[in-house]
Amino acid sequence: MTQKASPQTKLIHSDYQAPDGFAAFPMAIHHASSVLFENVAAMRARNWQDKSAYTYGLHGTPTTFTLEARLAEVEGGQYCVLAPSGLAAIAMVDFAFLKTGDDVLIPDNVYGPNRELGSWLKQSFGITARFYDPLIGERIAECILPNTRLIWIEAPGSISMEVPDVPAICKVAREKNVLTAIDNTWSAGIAFKAFDHGVDISVQALTKYQSGSSDVLMGAVITREKKLSQKIDIAHMRLGLGVGADDAYLVLRSLPTLRLRFDAHDKAARVLANWLKTRPEISKVLHPALPDCPGHGHWKRDFIGAGGLFSVLFDSRFSEEQTDRFVDSLKLFKIGYSWGGVNSLCVPYRMRGMRQDWNEAGQLVRLNIGLEDPMDLIADLEQAFDTLSI
Repeated sequence: MTQKASPQTKLIHSDYQAPDGFAAFPMAIHHASSVLFENVAAMRARNWQDKSAYTYGLHGTPTTFTLEARLAEVEGGQYCVLAPSGLAAIAMVDFAFLKTGDDVLIPDNVYGPNRELGSWLKQSFGITARFYDPLIGERIAECILPNTRLIWIEAPGSISMEVPDVPAICKVAREKNVLTAIDNTWSAGIAFKAFDHGVDISVQALTKYQSGSSDVLMGAVITREKKLSQKIDIAHMRLGLGVGADDAYLVLRSLPTLRLRFDAHDKAARVLANWLKTRPEISKVLHPALPDCPGHGHWKRDFIGAGGLFSVLFDSRFSEEQTDRFVDSLKLFKIGYSWGGVNSLCVPYRMRGMRQDWNEAGQLVRLNIGLEDPMDLIADLEQAFDTLSI
């Protein structure tokens, strides 16, 4: 320092700089709200939106820039913006591209909070949100109005598991100059290449497979087109949707094992799905890789994997009370939302309260197959089935 400073000032200001030359595999964790500039000219010259330099912690640090770049690479995109959760990423897309008087189409099998967000847009912002049959395919053209600006896709539906014809929907949308956005979380961005099938915007809940340990909330919005990314950047800035460096680091640490974990989930889930098909208590196994799952042909054509999430329908002779007892009796499967972590999860859903067009008679239970031994999970399910007759 050029002048003698008090002990308190020395706690804040120091002449020490760590030597150059340190290298390691992990990305460094850069904590920052304030970003420092060499001089006023440098401060005024920097543009937060082009990400060529640093301006403020909300707009990125080396840690978050690195995660965004790697996530874009995984999906075959060019631009990525992080959000504090998957739902925040969905909301960021809505607020980037919709305004009062616009219309958005949402599949009827959509993630529940996205459905509720659509209702909120309609009630509070004058944006009409309409729901369509997820298996509608090219007939989506019949739903598009002159003020339709955005079509959401979920592939598959994260509870009822219908797999839509994504290329058909996207083809019609492009012909009518309507944007498409997909919740691509189920595939982790590796089992389904959204951009190669015509999608404009891909949304991921990094909370799931990317983090992999059920300990991080984060989302991402990925695009290939700069003009779309710029609008998303503005929404991100206006909404103040920053993420913490420590959480970004946790996702970065997990990315190298993403494919290995996803494939392990997939392999185990298929073992359990096929076993469940043999059980007399189960009327349907809703797993996209099985031939009788709605939209299986689309999955077979467009996907290269299936991950660990699927649902089952109990035979209609079993009441909600009985299936709830089944869920409560599980030992290895824990009751909880989300998926993509190492622990298996189980959630019963009241489908008639969620979808007006739901016509299935049996109770639906969704399973997330973790990384436990599949034979142990089968044994757990088997002992829980025994409680149905009590």
